Amino acid sequence: MDNTKRYERLRDRYRNGDLDRRTFLGLIGAAGLAYGLHTPFARGALAATEQVRFDGWGGVVSEAFRQHAFDPYTQKTGINVVDGTFGGGDEYLSRVKASQPGEYNIAHLSGVFDYARYHGLGLTTTLNEDNIPNLQYVIPKLVDVFRKVTDGTLSCVPYDYGTTGLAYNRKHISDEEVKEKGARILLDERFKGKIGGWADWRTRIWYASLQTDQDPNGATDMDAIWEVLRTHRDGLLKYWSSGAELMSLLAEEEIYVTEAWSGRVYALQEQGHDIGYMDPPNGFGWQECLFVIKGSPMEACEELLNFMLAPETSIAVAEGQNYPPALDPTKVDLGAKIPTLPAFDPTGKLDGLTFADPVYWNGNEQEWSKMFGRIQKGY
Repeated sequence: MDNTKRYERLRDRYRNGDLDRRTFLGLIGAAGLAYGLHTPFARGALAATEQVRFDGWGGVVSEAFRQHAFDPYTQKTGINVVDGTFGGGDEYLSRVKASQPGEYNIAHLSGVFDYARYHGLGLTTTLNEDNIPNLQYVIPKLVDVFRKVTDGTLSCVPYDYGTTGLAYNRKHISDEEVKEKGARILLDERFKGKIGGWADWRTRIWYASLQTDQDPNGATDMDAIWEVLRTHRDGLLKYWSSGAELMSLLAEEEIYVTEAWSGRVYALQEQGHDIGYMDPPNGFGWQECLFVIKGSPMEACEELLNFMLAPETSIAVAEGQNYPPALDPTKVDLGAKIPTLPAFDPTGKLDGLTFADPVYWNGNEQEWSKMFGRIQKGY
């Protein structure tokens, strides 16, 4: 029996419920198989690579990656995945810029915005897409925006998407009130001292644009933006800086309302917390990618990316981290849970999400991040 047939039989047993996910992924690793295809690498070609470093957002996201992707990948290839975490894109980029080539390999980056920044700094690579056959299952719109930045090539693969919407405690705030006030509920005097906010200048200015009735990808009255940011700051309990902190603040009822990442709110709801979630009009849609940094062992990284994009792996990770995968739902059966996640688009077109324009945001980064930093400190 060849490997492909063996894999197909394992897959049928998994889909029929004869194997649980952990056992299925373990058997894939033991058999040395990739989804529906033979691995294009000879083991000897990867033998010189002992480990690949991966950095992501921590918390439930890292747990999902570790359980459903990294451990099975190591079992399959013998290459260890060392995973680190970061609280924000700016902080991580500073670390990469100060590192030696090859020290950091793959990063779970947010949006085309970060991709363009890394490209501008000469940190992109060129993936050999023949080594990533599972890229064929990804939503085309998510891939095309990256190709435009790097002249048709890719330095990453899209992996998931979600939204940064409004999260609120239903003991204190009703669904109707959030629907009526939209983004302005983050400025409501009634909740002063019980409001949270992500310490990310882009998110802050995006929401200030909504609160001043401006296009988040084309605000023209920046004086109004800065004034609203000060009003928001004065009502805050604190700026939060990680997903784990966000979840703790909401779960412990230290804050009643904040903008929040859709998957983290879903995780709180799964834990039994009565936290509501709503994407206001022109709410912040984003996609995340697995980005390979210049100086990395390319074949080992491409092998890991292909493994992570395999539908069974990708679906398992998505169910663990509560963000829809980048897989095209018109090409891949995504199962029962994923269609219930916030932001999921069954058409695979993603026309209902508003993404950040990388040219607009990159062009204003230096000035606006500096200004937000001053406001954050009380000026």
